[in-house]
Amino acid sequence: MTMGSRIRRTLLAGLVAAAVVVPVSAAASPKVPAPVPASFAPSATVQSRYTANLAAIGEASRMARDAGRTGRAEKLRTMAAAAPGQQGGAQFLTFDGRGQGRAIEVLGDLGTADRIAVLVPGSDTTLDTYQRFRDGARSLQQRLQREHPRSAVVAWLGYDTPGTVSTTVLTAARAEEAAVELGPFLNRLGEMTGADARISLLCHSYGSVVCARTGTGPRVGDVVLYGSPGTGLPSADRMPTGARVWAGRGSGDWISEVPHARFAGLGFGTDPVDPAFGARLFAAGSAGHSDYLKPGMESLDSLARIVIGPAAGSAGFTGPVASPTRQEASHA
Repeated sequence: MTMGSRIRRTLLAGLVAAAVVVPVSAAASPKVPAPVPASFAPSATVQSRYTANLAAIGEASRMARDAGRTGRAEKLRTMAAAAPGQQGGAQFLTFDGRGQGRAIEVLGDLGTADRIAVLVPGSDTTLDTYQRFRDGARSLQQRLQREHPRSAVVAWLGYDTPGTVSTTVLTAARAEEAAVELGPFLNRLGEMTGADARISLLCHSYGSVVCARTGTGPRVGDVVLYGSPGTGLPSADRMPTGARVWAGRGSGDWISEVPHARFAGLGFGTDPVDPAFGARLFAAGSAGHSDYLKPGMESLDSLARIVIGPAAGSAGFTGPVASPTRQEASHA
């Protein structure tokens, strides 16, 4: 067998393994009627966006119910509910109920926050599985609030994520499409926030492939890759960002078994937690692939410390760097 054949078979084995170990995989969403997304003038206020998109979610829920899609209707009804302690309904900058669906939700107050985390999800994140993504965003927001009240989290489901059990999850095609959307969004987000607001980009699993292709401006101070299968790039300095680049993987994360190879456009190459990639390593503890943002996890504490960053006026921020023994555990 040739080297190329061995690599192809290894990558295929990785895909099959993912299908076995991922406990929840989104089935293809049935066609569900939904309203045309709201359009906004550049001068539209954040609050006007929230109000219009909340109405759109309500209308999408009614349309789904009338079409007999009660499962989707209930999920949308849950999406519209406010987070605990939040006044009014949920805060969505964007909502599109068509197909897999897209949504960009804000937890916290963009007007007062000076620390903002933007979460970019991985495969199988759709409107039908949105609650899992939202739970992680809420957990991070609650953790940030305990230490830094002027913080907000943006849950960015701004692209059609690939299915875990699909050939698209092995290529960067979806990531390249998503990066075209994410980069301009980050620029607009900077315009919605105060001049002192610092943005961190937190990228999970296939989301790390997206972030590795996303150009970021000076407002983005950190790009964090966690649970990553690789980025398709040989090193962090090839990423189109001037931000600090972090990487971490929990010792319980099955993604460590994915081969770090790249052949004929398949696979994502260098492991981001490999020193050769050049990222700063953070302590992720025993996190499994879906556990990084769960309350009480060491990974959640590390991510929160990266987002909060240095105190005003301080210098020499090093963040939650992983010890050699912990990093060795992440390869186990």
